[in-house]
Formats: sequence, C-alpha cells, structure tokens
Amino acid sequence: MQESVAPPTKNISSFWLKTRFLTRGRRIGIWKSVKTIVFSSWLNVLVIFIPLSWIAHFLNREDAEHPEHYYPFSITFSLALFALVPLQGLVEYGGEQMSFYCGKDLGDLISVTLSNTVEAVLAIVLFSKCEFRLLQSTMVGVTLLHLLFVPGITFIVGGAKLVYQELNPHIAQLNHTLLITGVLSMVLPFALYTTIHEVDSSSDTNALQVKILMISRGLAVILHYLYILSRIFLHNPPGNDNSFRALPDAPAAIVQQERDLLEKEPEINPWVCMILLVLTIGLIAPTTQFLADSVDIVREEGSIPEEWFGLILLPLATYSADGLLAFGHFLRSIVRHFRGQSTEPLVLAKARSIDMAIQFNLFWVPVLVVTGWVNNKPMSLLFDRFEVIVLIGACFLVNYVTADAKTNWAEGATMVSFYVMIALTAWFYVSDPEISQLLVGGHCQAASE
Repeated sequence: MQESVAPPTKNISSFWLKTRFLTRGRRIGIWKSVKTIVFSSWLNVLVIFIPLSWIAHFLNREDAEHPEHYYPFSITFSLALFALVPLQGLVEYGGEQMSFYCGKDLGDLISVTLSNTVEAVLAIVLFSKCEFRLLQSTMVGVTLLHLLFVPGITFIVGGAKLVYQELNPHIAQLNHTLLITGVLSMVLPFALYTTIHEVDSSSDTNALQVKILMISRGLAVILHYLYILSRIFLHNPPGNDNSFRALPDAPAAIVQQERDLLEKEPEINPWVCMILLVLTIGLIAPTTQFLADSVDIVREEGSIPEEWFGLILLPLATYSADGLLAFGHFLRSIVRHFRGQSTEPLVLAKARSIDMAIQFNLFWVPVLVVTGWVNNKPMSLLFDRFEVIVLIGACFLVNYVTADAKTNWAEGATMVSFYVMIALTAWFYVSDPEISQLLVGGHCQAASE
C-alpha cells in the first residue's frame, strides 16, 4: 500500500511568486548556469544541425530559378528535424527549471505553452499563406495527435511495470469539461451551417459566410475567457489555505512533487533560464517554418491527399522532434536497465500532451480566428463533418480512459489504435467543397486575384 505524504505546513508553502523568484537561485553564477545547460542532455550535440538546416534552406531559396540546383527535400527536412530535437529538449529543461521559481502550476503552464511552440508556428505559417483549409485540417490533426497518439505511447511505456499509473484527479476532472467544451465550440458552427443549408440550399454564400464568421469570432472570445478562468482556478483554488497547490485528497506523488519544488534548489539562474527560453523560441520559429516548407514538397511530389496531409502527416512531422527526444530517453532507460541502474517506475502518469491539446484548442485556435478577424481573413470555426466527428470520438475516448484518474498500458494501446484507425480512414476522406468555399475571401481572395 502506498504511503501518503503529508503536505508541507503553511509556513513552508506560502512562497509568493515574487519571493521565490527573487530569493532562489541567486547564488548560481552565469557561467555555471551556462555550463549546466550545455551538459543537461547529450542531445545538445545535435545543435550543429541548426546552422546546417538554415544553410540548406537559404541555398535552395537562392536557387529558386534553377530547380536543378535544389538539394533533395529530404535533406532540408532531415536537417530541420534534427535541429528541432535539441531545441525541444532545451524548452523542456527550461520549463522544468522555471517550475522551481514559479511553482508547479505556473511552471506547467509555461512548459505546455512552450511545448506548443512548434505547432503554433506551423499554424501561423499556414495562416500567413492563406491556406485555411489545410490549416483547419492541421489544427484538428494536432489535437488528435496530442489527445490520442502521444498520451497513448506515454501510458504504454509508463505502465509497462505497473498495474496502473495515477493522474491528478482534480486536473483530470477539469480537463474533461474543457475538452468537451472546446469540441462543442466546433460543433455549433457546423450545426448552423447544416441547418441553413438544408432549409435553403440556394442561400447566398457571402451572407452565410458572414454569419459563420460572426459566430466563430464570438465563440473565440468566449473560449479565451474560459481558458483564462481555468488557469486562474488551477493557480488559485478557493479555500482558506490554498497556498499549497496540491489539494488534501491529491495522490501522494503530486504532493511529493510540490514538496520537491519547494525544498530542492534549481540548477540554473532564473535570468539565464529566461534568456535560454527566449533564444530557443527564436530559433524554433524559423526552423519550424523550414520544416513545414520542406514537408510541403512531399505532398506535391508524392500526390498525397491534402486532407490526410493536414490531419496526419504534418502534425506527425512537427511531433517528430519530440518523438526522437522521447526515443532517446527510452534508449537511455534501457541502457541503465542492462547496467543494473534501473530506477523505480513513475507512479504518476505523464499527461502533459492532453494539456497541450486543450491549450491548442481553447487558446491557439481562437487566436487564429481573432487574428483573421483583425486582418479581414475568413478564418472560422466551421470544420468539416468528418473532422468534427473524429474530434468528438477522440474526446469521448480520452475522457473515458481518464475518468477514474488512472491509466494502464492497455488503455494506452487502445488510444494509439484508435489514432491509427483515424489515419487509415482519413486517407480516403475528401473535404466538403462548399465548406472550403466559405474559407475564401477578404485579403486572401484579393491577393490571389
């Protein structure tokens, strides 16, 4: 039977953000912090691929008038992919270190936001190109990837030595509500479109587009408001003594994590950590664009359906860096096992990817809608019927798996299997041309003319 860990007393846990940030890590010098960052992971040796990927991209760009001088697209793609691996690792490490200064809740929010950088940059690139149909498919694909495939793999690996792993029950319950709300916000515009189309199939396309955009923009504002409220609740739950974030009936592993963040010392200086994150994000943004540009050639040369490209291939490409990073950690654990250095299995399941899906759905997608509103671009929450249905199915499965705040490897295998089912079906999926037509207009249409 697992021993319970008593929460620390109020005088230990009542660190305000300002106090923790200004008092901790001050004795860690800049040089020591830099040295710690360099040796934080062996994957940092892959930083050599960052300049190589940039060189390959700009050489191809300079030879645009001479396609025969192009490097094979696979070279640029591979270089950009390996360049993102150490950058993603540094983002993860920097987010973990910020938790010592900001607390677990704000630290997790920072980590989730930074981990969504690649997907957010990809969405912004597609938005700037006015490829709204492909953008919508990619947004759905990113959500499916982080709801099914990524946590499924995590539950399989984490549950290999345990009957079950635990989730934070309070966050899991809130996540259920946020997930279904985010998906339902996509159902409403589609329901309106279907109703109007059935009542009057000859309705004016421009008038219908205006209605869909008005509704989408209103829903985007509401979703932003809802996401902000959820972060406030998690950061400052109601109660007389809420300075300690782990609630009384939280799993022992959650309480121990909170205790470690309060009692253990960080490894790097807070200012160096912030500079690290800013520089890393600055390198991730263009590298992700190079990756997206090279993968786009795959679709054109391989005659891959646009719908499958957006739903499956492009999200998997952006996740490849994280996948390689996780694979490296997995290989390291195997080596330690054969050396007799096996560590205790993690009782607490890693479900950060579900938080990433929620943030992407309730924050980044509305950001794109509002940005389209400001720039007079027809970005809306009207998604295709197939996309809405698979999102509802994924949301239902995830909520069912995490309903008891426990997971095991069999449930993880089920989630991955359902993702593969969606990928198989999506190969034959063709988007609704009338919905695609509603995503044309404004500045994009003027530019195309």
